[in-house]
Amino acid sequence: MGKLSYNVNKAIRVKEVLLIDEKGEKRGVVHIKEALRLAFDVGLDLVEVGATSKPPVCKIMDYGQLKYDHKKKMQEAKKKQTVIKVKELKMRPKIENHDFEVKAKKLVTFIEAGYKVRLVVRFRGREIIYADSAKEILNKLYEKVSELATIEQHPAMNGYMMVMVVAPAGITN
Repeated sequence: MGKLSYNVNKAIRVKEVLLIDEKGEKRGVVHIKEALRLAFDVGLDLVEVGATSKPPVCKIMDYGQLKYDHKKKMQEAKKKQTVIKVKELKMRPKIENHDFEVKAKKLVTFIEAGYKVRLVVRFRGREIIYADSAKEILNKLYEKVSELATIEQHPAMNGYMMVMVVAPAGITN
């Protein structure tokens, strides 16, 4: 339900159309010139609403009103969307205790605020041999928020990073 695109009035390039008048009644197959004349006689537009059918279906209506209604529907749909932002916490496999506690507090605040959190342990060079300790770090961080959150993606290697995604309880993809 993106951009509104209909052929209107002179942009309709066929000889005959199945016409529906402004009251919603079928008028049958009509020559395009006759359909345009009927639309202009009542001060409305001829809008091609069924371009794929043979002959195309055209309706006599107010095109400006159609565009306005479509815009309002799009605005309502946008209001109903919920955008879940993802925060990211990065650390190294040899993290100190104090730094770990700071990251844990930050994780709790993000989860309480309703954010998904992507936990990343980055490896440099030969640090890749500490993948087990990185998994322990991620699991210990999850234990700090296990009552508030659920694991959306379990710890997994992604190149030179180990990644885990945690979401607030009750939020799913």
